Amino acid sequence: MSDCIGQTGSFAKGHEKMYIEIDFNSEEALYLQLRNQIIIGIATSQFQEGDALPSVRQLADTIGINMHTVNKAYSVLKQEGFVKVDRRKGAVIAIDIDKMQAREDLKRNMQVLLAKSSCKQISREEVHALIDEIYEGYETEI
Repeated sequence: MSDCIGQTGSFAKGHEKMYIEIDFNSEEALYLQLRNQIIIGIATSQFQEGDALPSVRQLADTIGINMHTVNKAYSVLKQEGFVKVDRRKGAVIAIDIDKMQAREDLKRNMQVLLAKSSCKQISREEVHALIDEIYEGYETEI
């Protein structure tokens, strides 16, 4: 797989399929790529509160990555308040609605991103346009 630019796996969630794409040549860790795609799946309503994620073994086999990588992604999602572990269902979407903490985390992350943008001469208007463009893809209401 070292020659593989990316590996795409899909799994059924009800009658729909969720696609996960892993880029083995990316500098971003595989577990973070998986975590980020699951979070985007939640934000775009591909996953709903209470939906069960595939088992660690099933997702690892489908995507072609190590089970420990999937387990680490699920653990991080649990720590961040996106999933809970249910004995019968496994990892289940359970969004932590701690908005104050989420705002503080967002602010810390945005400070660095906006500083980088400022250094690269990206205007406030361009940043706002990018935010609007990204939010248009999410179906959740604020």
